[in-house]
Amino acid sequence: MRRFRGEAEYKVDTKGRVSIPAAFRRILEEGDPDWSSGLNPNLVIVYGRRNRKCLEGYSIGSIEIVDNLVSNLPRYSKEREILERLLNSQSLYIQLDENGRIILPSKLRKLVDIQTKAIFVGMGEKFQIWNPDNYISDMNLIEKKSF
Repeated sequence: MRRFRGEAEYKVDTKGRVSIPAAFRRILEEGDPDWSSGLNPNLVIVYGRRNRKCLEGYSIGSIEIVDNLVSNLPRYSKEREILERLLNSQSLYIQLDENGRIILPSKLRKLVDIQTKAIFVGMGEKFQIWNPDNYISDMNLIEKKSF
């Protein structure tokens, strides 16, 4: 499966509509078992992770891999309970429209301070959606840390 790579900045309109990068759309199509030509792919947006100022987007196939990893943890373990709650209660299914856009609900835009622009960042099996200024700040922090 191809991976999400690169960065792309897009305008966000007053209704919260924003285009998904074309290369990301192809990966979402490949990762959606219900997608076929003429249909719009589905994805999952995860939000609300502690200390994160971005949203995370997963193809259906990628989120199923994450779900399976969580399901392999011992039932009723603290780690599994926490991950299941975060991944299931703080996520939502979204479908691209015919123009390759999604609607980011107001609640999510406020959570990560997305107003008029959003930057999409490829992260391999997922992608992130940031306020461009917050992304630059986060990248500066990464560059200051030594590995």
